[in-house]
Amino acid sequence: MKPLSSLRDGIGFDLALVGAALLFLFLLAGLPLVYNVLMSFQQVDMFTLNALIRPFAGFQNYIDVYRQPEFWLVAKNTFIFVFFSILGQFTLGFALALFFAKDFAGARVIRGLFLVSWVMPGLVVGAIWSWILAGDFGVLNAILKGIGIIDSPMFWKSDPSLSIWSVVIANIWLGLAFNMLLLSVGLAAIPRDIYEAAELDGANAWERFYTITLPMMRSTIGAVLALGTIGTLQQFDLFPALTEGGPANSSNVAQFWSWQMSFKLYDFAKGATISVMLFVIVLFASIIYVRSTRHEVRG
Repeated sequence: MKPLSSLRDGIGFDLALVGAALLFLFLLAGLPLVYNVLMSFQQVDMFTLNALIRPFAGFQNYIDVYRQPEFWLVAKNTFIFVFFSILGQFTLGFALALFFAKDFAGARVIRGLFLVSWVMPGLVVGAIWSWILAGDFGVLNAILKGIGIIDSPMFWKSDPSLSIWSVVIANIWLGLAFNMLLLSVGLAAIPRDIYEAAELDGANAWERFYTITLPMMRSTIGAVLALGTIGTLQQFDLFPALTEGGPANSSNVAQFWSWQMSFKLYDFAKGATISVMLFVIVLFASIIYVRSTRHEVRG
């Protein structure tokens, strides 16, 4: 009777909901994570794939991954992909958020059109950008040639010096709306009378942005950058749709390399090892996100 009465008074019901959520997280996220970390320290082959107890390898899988010829190229590509994707998404998203903060006719409709990229699956976005970036009939080459920037077609997906940038461009477009939305919410939370008082004191637009907007949006900016980093490190769909990591690994990044190791080369231990390395980076970004939101709650 006590459990039933506890559920009726609300306290037990709250605990039941929290317990269900924790159980859900443990089963669907915790157990696969633990299994993946365990696999990165074991010797795994096709015959022992379905076993839990395998020969212990220590840090040998990590050493082997580090000694792979493509390790530094993949690390460099991952850095370029994450850094310039976040830079583009944040800069353009902030510019659009400031632009749509102005009240003008059609602002809501135009802002809604930007949300198209956010609701589209990554594979569809990759297929669209695969056509846009095509070397011989792509729209981007036609535009650049039309305005006189290039004289001959640029082969974005097959040129080793351009292939990683083709994925960066598509990912910036994919995450632009998400950044714009979050930053718009942060802008809307700033009281208008602060801007009016600064304007009366003679502050120009740049001074108002530097002394009011940026400091008051510190928590929002931290959350946007942290979430953008996590989302970009998890981005996988664009790579099979655009470049498949090629040519010659020139556009390969850690998340796609992990998949290639596990499901194309069937080296599950190295695939798990690469994903554990990625997890450490994502964990660091998550800590930044939690710290930024904690400051916002205490506000």
